Amino acid sequence: MHDEIADLIAQLRSQDSAQRQAAAQQLASMQEQAQPAAVALVEACAVQGDMHEWVVAALESLGPPAAGDLDSLSRLLQSADLDTAYWAATLLGRLGNDGAAAVDALTKALANHAQTAVRERAAWALGEIGPAAGSARAALQAASSGSSRLARLASAALEQIG
Repeated sequence: MHDEIADLIAQLRSQDSAQRQAAAQQLASMQEQAQPAAVALVEACAVQGDMHEWVVAALESLGPPAAGDLDSLSRLLQSADLDTAYWAATLLGRLGNDGAAAVDALTKALANHAQTAVRERAAWALGEIGPAAGSARAALQAASSGSSRLARLASAALEQIG
């Protein structure tokens, strides 16, 4: 299975759009078994076109990424591309308490990312990490004022953190 996923990752990064789409479609059909491709799938979010729907479908059914992907996902969280940063935050949040090492990156995204949807997802992810995200309290409190969706997510995250 590992060799098959390595081949699919290579195809996902190919210059050939038909190869990329086929790889994304196959990874989507693998659901949680596609976990080793998590970083490659998040990177592929930036590529628009026919494969984009399959990449998102694969990410939706992926489950938590491997703990070893945490640093790469934290770097991708800084992407200016909305989908790339959004899915990086989503996967970091799916790590739950195991995502504690990403709290600083998520806090920076919450406070500074240009895209509101990424800031919202960072707040959600910090809540999913729970008490280990205690250092994000000040940023979450700053984001929790007002009536926006971000404020609601930040307030919920503060409750989850305790």
